[in-house]
Amino acid sequence: MTAADRLAEARELLADHPVVDGHNDLPWALREHVRYDLDRMDIAADQTGALHTDLARLRAGGVGAQFWSVYVPCRFTGDDAVSATLEQIDVVDQLLERYAADLAPALTADDMEAARKQGRIASLKGAEGGHSINNSLATLRALHALGVRYMTLTHNDNNDWADSATDDPGVGGLSAFGRQVVREMNRSGMLVDLSHVAATTMRDALDATAAPVIFSHSSARAVCDHPRNVPDDVLERLPANGGVAMATFVPKFILPAAVEWTARADENLREHGFDHLDTTAEAMALHRAFEEANPRPVATAATVADHLDHMREAAGIDHIGIGGDYDGTAFTPSGLDDVAGYPNLIAELLHRGWSRPDLAKLTWSNAVRVLRDAEDVSRDLRDRTAPSNATIESLDVRGA
Repeated sequence: MTAADRLAEARELLADHPVVDGHNDLPWALREHVRYDLDRMDIAADQTGALHTDLARLRAGGVGAQFWSVYVPCRFTGDDAVSATLEQIDVVDQLLERYAADLAPALTADDMEAARKQGRIASLKGAEGGHSINNSLATLRALHALGVRYMTLTHNDNNDWADSATDDPGVGGLSAFGRQVVREMNRSGMLVDLSHVAATTMRDALDATAAPVIFSHSSARAVCDHPRNVPDDVLERLPANGGVAMATFVPKFILPAAVEWTARADENLREHGFDHLDTTAEAMALHRAFEEANPRPVATAATVADHLDHMREAAGIDHIGIGGDYDGTAFTPSGLDDVAGYPNLIAELLHRGWSRPDLAKLTWSNAVRVLRDAEDVSRDLRDRTAPSNATIESLDVRGA
C-alpha cells in the first residue's frame, strides 16, 4: 500500500469514526487575538496563519467531537479566575450559536453520537485548572451546570489543594479538600482530567475517584521524559479505572530534542517581557526570530505515533485517545500543523499495522465510552449522596 493509499484509507476511516479531540484552546486564542470579537476572527473563513483551527480544517481533519478548553492562566486567581472562566464558557456558547450548522452542543455521550449522525461536530467544554473554582464546590457544580464536562485539576502552577507537574511540591499530591473535589466531580458527572498534574496527584486522584479519569492532552513519559507526560505505572492503572489517556502533539512534550530547545526559547520570550505561553503576533515574531538563529528540532506524526504505540502497550487499546492542544501551543509537529492534520497521524498508524477496529477506538469510541461511564457513576452517586458543602478550611490544615 502506498502512502497515498494509506492517507485515503485514513480519511475513509475518519468519515465513519471521527476524532474526538480532548483539548483545543481556540477560546483563549480568540480572547488573546480579538477579545472575543468573532466578526474580526471568523472561523467560517480560512484562519491559516492566525489560528490552528477553523471550520473547514476541522472538517478536513475528520474531527467529529471537540472538547473546547475554557482555560484561564494561573495568574488569574480568586473570583477573577471564576469570572474569566465564565467569559471563556460564554464565547464557546457564542460559537455554538453562530456556527450551529457545523457545531452541535453536547453534554452527554448520547449527544456526541447524535451530533455524529447529524454530520455536526459535537462540542463539549473542559475547564483547565482547578484554580477556576476558587476553592468552592458550589462553583464546581455551577460550571457543570454551564456545560463543563471535565476539569483539569491543575494547570502549570499548584493550587491550594493539588500539585502541578511543573511546580514544586506543595501538598504532596491531593489534599483532603482535593480528594473532596474529585468526589464531587464524580457526583456531578464531570470527568477528572489529570493532564498537567504531578504524578503524585495522578496517583492520589486514581485512589480517590469512583469514575474513570482522562488525560485530555498528555503523552508517555517513558518516550519523552517530561513531567507533563504520564508515567508507565499510571498508564498501567487505567484499565482498572476505565480511563483514557489522550496523546498530545506539543513538540516540547513529545520530542526529547525539543525539550532543551523549548526551554531556551521560552527564556528568550521572558527576557523580552512575554509569557512563555503567549501566542500573540508580537510573541510569535520573537519566536520566529529565535528559531531562525537556533533551528528548532521538528516533531512529526511518527513522533506522536511512537507515544501512541507505547501508550497502547502500557494501558491497552481501550484506554488511549487524542488531544492535540491546538491553539494552545506555539509549535506543532510537521504533518500535524493544524486541525486538518489528523489523517496523517491515522495514516502513520495504519503504516505501523494498527487495525481499523483499534483505530476506531482511538479516534471515537474510547472517549465516548469514558464520558458515558462517568455519567453512570454520577447517576448512582446522586441517588445515594447529597452535594458536598465542605470547605477547604474545614478539611485542610491552614488551607493547604
